[in-house]
Amino acid sequence: MKTYYILIFCLISMANCRAQLQFAVYFDSNKFDLTAKENAKLNTWIAENKNNKIVAIHGFTDEDGTNGFNDTLAQKRVNYIFNLVKSQIRIREDFKTRSFGESFVQSKNKAENRRVIIYYILEKDLAREDEILGIKKEPIKEEPTRGAAERSEAKPEIEYPEKLVFENPNGTKSEYKLDRVFMKQIEHAKAGEKLKIENLNFVVNTFAVVPESRAKMYELLVVLQSNPGLKIEIQGHLCCQPIDRLDLSTQRAKAIYNFLVANDVYRGRLSYKGFGSTNPIYPLPEKDEKERAANRRVEILIVEN
Repeated sequence: MKTYYILIFCLISMANCRAQLQFAVYFDSNKFDLTAKENAKLNTWIAENKNNKIVAIHGFTDEDGTNGFNDTLAQKRVNYIFNLVKSQIRIREDFKTRSFGESFVQSKNKAENRRVIIYYILEKDLAREDEILGIKKEPIKEEPTRGAAERSEAKPEIEYPEKLVFENPNGTKSEYKLDRVFMKQIEHAKAGEKLKIENLNFVVNTFAVVPESRAKMYELLVVLQSNPGLKIEIQGHLCCQPIDRLDLSTQRAKAIYNFLVANDVYRGRLSYKGFGSTNPIYPLPEKDEKERAANRRVEILIVEN
């Protein structure tokens, strides 16, 4: 499976990438360290770019292997390159790790896919760095003098709707009752917390969400729309089988991701990953349907909030 990892700050605007330059190094199959030839090429590039600045590092793999294996391999390649360059060339302070899943077109030449790309800005363009990256700085507003308690006011509580009603193309209406308690849990969760989406069920052996579970997707959508600073990873888990031969756990997590993107949630706030049956709540084989249902789940990892 093709996999794509990115070490990048969150707000890169591709519309402004004209002033960004690229440099690529390539890896042997299933390797995350460089050959002597590619390592020499990287060292030459570092020596020639000491005064420039790295803004992103993208890591790629070819399609061979499982999604989980390639996921890890892509991250190792990014980390390997980052560790080689971090003490030798400037890097943005808000450089962060982000996974965007399967989102690049594979070349027919597999060797071209096993690469890491470094994006950088020349020294002469650094005065325009934020402009190039599409980052708009808000003007600093002077706060009137006030007490400490007043300055530390909590953000206003969000009042979530009890239900959503949609008019269908045939004139009928669909009504979804929302679990506001669960929505509040997501809103107030801290980075690193994980929440299970209860009662989110799929058609057997597919990644199609059953109609009675669609409200769960809308709950997540409304929370993301109401909390623009919230970033999540959608995690899929299966029961019963020790090997996820169809990569169904990834496809189910991706189905939720696709629903959110289709409803205008920015891709940079989302990622998804499938774990198969590798992280069960109850050991395999499960004793009964209750344990199987608990293992067969979708969870939300809070990345940033």
